Amino acid sequence: MKKISFSALLVLCCMVFGTMNAQEAYKIGLVGFYNLENLFDTINDPDITDGEFTPEGANQWNTEKYLAKLHNMAYAISTIGLDYTPDGLAVLGVSEIENRRVLEDLVKQPEIANRNYQIVHYDSPDRRGVDVGLLYNPKYLQVTATKSYRTVVPDQPEFLTRDQLLVSGLFDGEPMHFIVMHWPSRYGGEKRSLPGRVAAATLCRHITDSLLADDPDAKVIMMGDYNDYPTNKSITKYLGAKGDRKRLKDGEYFNPMYELHQNGIGTNYYRDVPGVLDQTILTPALLPGDYSTYQFKNAKVHNKEFLKQHGGRYNGFPFRTFAGGVWAGGYSDHFPVYVILLKKAE
Repeated sequence: MKKISFSALLVLCCMVFGTMNAQEAYKIGLVGFYNLENLFDTINDPDITDGEFTPEGANQWNTEKYLAKLHNMAYAISTIGLDYTPDGLAVLGVSEIENRRVLEDLVKQPEIANRNYQIVHYDSPDRRGVDVGLLYNPKYLQVTATKSYRTVVPDQPEFLTRDQLLVSGLFDGEPMHFIVMHWPSRYGGEKRSLPGRVAAATLCRHITDSLLADDPDAKVIMMGDYNDYPTNKSITKYLGAKGDRKRLKDGEYFNPMYELHQNGIGTNYYRDVPGVLDQTILTPALLPGDYSTYQFKNAKVHNKEFLKQHGGRYNGFPFRTFAGGVWAGGYSDHFPVYVILLKKAE
């Protein structure tokens, strides 16, 4: 972990958290997730349906647009969490990326190149070719193991979607696990498409429960675009994530995005209604609040003004790459989210 002087760290904690003990200094670690909205290269891959993201395709996706998209994504990432630490995000889960190549191009962008982000990525069977991945700053995270898990929907053998990515490692010396997901969409209607998200929730539950079986105090951060809200049963019933940390029962996880959703704060606008589709969910080991180890302090939606559409019907919505099939030159149709982890400094 990058060392900061005691006085600077103490002042920072007092400014941003207010109620922290004035006699204590804290280390800060930020873990985020960002749906990058179709970060495709311009090359036609015959194994996936990526024709619209080629120079000859419907989006006329050429080098100029691709480079602009990379710049926008890198700039947005570079600004996340700067109110809390000059290093920004230590770990970032991403979705809607075509392949490892686009992540390699992304981390080389001048806005974030100095963070030396490393990449974890596996190809998924999704028909559109979009995957999930993880970027991490090696000053904060030492990766020790990675694995990709396939989502299977019972009675739908032809069903294909994004795999779930598990990355385990030492976060500033502490064991920690990160699961990155992009659950099946609501295409065809919420009810009709629900079995796909139930299967994804069941898989995520299996991965996390397996980690907890090996270590009941395992710190697991589940992050992704769930394509469901914190109140939907795929999350509350099948994953077992609840919004009240004081009332968690054995076997339940904490969803800090629940309160944001209930307060009308959105990460995405579905049918013009804001809602939190992008979430970070935590196992209880991240919740004690004594900060003797890295523990959860707060959850944020990074909805800065430059990431928003201004004016017109969609005022305040995420500023997209395409709008109505027309190149808009924006960022993404999702706002990024992140959680703040604190630990008492030695």
